[in-house]
Amino acid sequence: MAMAALRGPAGRFRWRVRAVPGGARGAAAGQQCYDLLVIGGGSGGLACAKEAAQLGKKVAVVDYVEPSPRGTRWGLGGTCVNVGCIPKKLMHQAALLGGSLHDASHFGWEVAQPVRHDWRKMAEAVQNYVKSLNWGHRVQLQDRKVKYFNFKASFVNKHTVCGVSKGGKEALLSAEHIVIATGGRPRYPTHIEGALEYGITSDDIFWLKESPGRTLVVGASYVALECAGFLTGLGLDTTVMMRSVPLRTFDQQMASLVTNHMASHGTRFLRGCIPLKVERLSDGQLQVTWVDLASDRKDTGTFDTVLWAVVFPVRGLPALSLVSRP
Repeated sequence: MAMAALRGPAGRFRWRVRAVPGGARGAAAGQQCYDLLVIGGGSGGLACAKEAAQLGKKVAVVDYVEPSPRGTRWGLGGTCVNVGCIPKKLMHQAALLGGSLHDASHFGWEVAQPVRHDWRKMAEAVQNYVKSLNWGHRVQLQDRKVKYFNFKASFVNKHTVCGVSKGGKEALLSAEHIVIATGGRPRYPTHIEGALEYGITSDDIFWLKESPGRTLVVGASYVALECAGFLTGLGLDTTVMMRSVPLRTFDQQMASLVTNHMASHGTRFLRGCIPLKVERLSDGQLQVTWVDLASDRKDTGTFDTVLWAVVFPVRGLPALSLVSRP
């Protein structure tokens, strides 16, 4: 038998493996059969399902969002729609508008100063737009006669999966072909004390109801720098902690231009540092202890939010695991 699981922090996915005879051609009674079954309702999975349906195939999509450690969940559409490209660009647009308002007085516009930003109002608008896209994807699947199941799916055999709904209802689905398009989730550095208990990731930042306030972004990936960029642009005190070089797999001359530009606009950088622990203080703030790798000197700082955007491997947390069982 085989089992496919998209694992989140602390291995939150726990799949059941069942022995059910037959496959797509020998389905058990009550089992729903398809030409193609897609596990994952993100950009890749939805495109695959809709294209197959246009070619006349009987198609189903199984999608389920395991809540983040902070309890954040979202609808159909995957990372890009819900916690990636779309909300990120909207929040960058909000930051750019703030910069334009700052410059407007130099071009004759009389804008009352200081200009204040309302995170709650922006977040509500962004989240409502994302929800409209979730609904749009469901309508598109319906229009193409693609069946959508909000199930967590696990393999029973090579042609059959068991889907479990949020309420615990189970259903067996079989298909001649099954596509795994589950994507990935942000990683927590669980070896760091307090990282999971007190930190958030890009799974959460776009769905916060209140401003994150003074924020420490840990990591120097493009996700880290994008988040730090719009947070600074929205007027928030933002620090980026990086252990080595920014944007490691990118051209380093361009990476330097990016970080220099960000620094000139107010983003602070702690270079060559790694966090050791995160603690919650009595006033609710988070105290982060880190070490400078060059001098081995420890230091601390207080923040309202710690955003993990790390890309280094964390043992035991693969993005996708295919486990064969006898």
